[in-house]
Amino acid sequence: QVQLVESGGGLVQAGGSLRLSCVASGSIFSINTMGWYRQYPGKQRELVASVTRDDTTNYVDSVKGRFTISLDNAKKAVYLQMNSLKPDDAGVYYCNAYLRRSYISTSYYNCWGQGTQVTVSS
Repeated sequence: QVQLVESGGGLVQAGGSLRLSCVASGSIFSINTMGWYRQYPGKQRELVASVTRDDTTNYVDSVKGRFTISLDNAKKAVYLQMNSLKPDDAGVYYCNAYLRRSYISTSYYNCWGQGTQVTVSS
């Protein structure tokens, strides 16, 4: 089993900052990509940012220049530094990991955390 545990969500005023953390544990051989997704009530989950094991990053246009994603492969952790937050950034943020669980099998799995709430007051 693989567990992803997120932390760092909360309530912040517009213009403020938050740092989300996610640590993966369990049966993990290697991590290919980790990322953060956001979901609004009644809407589909959308990618906010992702980072590969070779530090290639990808951001949704609305957060470019304000959010920074980073990966610590040794700790199996991913972080999302969110600056200049806007009310539209609010939602439940989910950590995602695309990983390989065993050196025996070459299959990759998509794993999710339980989500952490981000609220931005105007």
